[in-house]
Amino acid sequence: MKPFRTHSGRVAPLDRVNVDTDQIIPKQFLKRIERTGFGQFLFYDWRFSADGKKNAGFILDEPRYAGASILVAGRNFGCGSSREHAVWALADFGFHAVISSSFADIFANNSAKNGFLTVLLSEDEAGEVMRRARELKEYQVTIDLEKCEVRDDQGFRANFPIDGFVRHCLLNGLDDIGLTLQHEAEIAVYEERHPLPLELQPAKP
Repeated sequence: MKPFRTHSGRVAPLDRVNVDTDQIIPKQFLKRIERTGFGQFLFYDWRFSADGKKNAGFILDEPRYAGASILVAGRNFGCGSSREHAVWALADFGFHAVISSSFADIFANNSAKNGFLTVLLSEDEAGEVMRRARELKEYQVTIDLEKCEVRDDQGFRANFPIDGFVRHCLLNGLDDIGLTLQHEAEIAVYEERHPLPLELQPAKP
């Protein structure tokens, strides 16, 4: 997992509340076992018609938001089922973070374990980022995890709360495996002292 410290990028506004994980990545695309390849199906039912043709007018398909790496959305983002694929789809599409005034707990947890940042702002602050993203051309913000701050070049600045352990893991690029491997030496000592029973040891060639 790559460390997340500071990221600056264009902001795409998704002015919808209660965006659930089935809208983020519909269930028919959950057949892959890799974490890649889901970005093309992000928000599929909003971006495409039943026959697979692209719908006109969906905000993320507007040229001005091409290459956006930060999404700002309405409250209760990521509600619904617990599918981790929702985070994979957002990341594979090119997003590094989502800003909202509230997130579903499981989505936020899945995000943290994949190095994807959920930025919690107040309703007014998230709304101001949304407004600027809609009204200002090529609007960008900087998300600074070291300072727990969102800022832009037009004077906007807001701090966001984050759990200390989650922040530590994101700053240092530590997923569950990375956390475990920090204790590799202790694990090796333990395994030396507690060898597998003979019946569980691998067969010798």
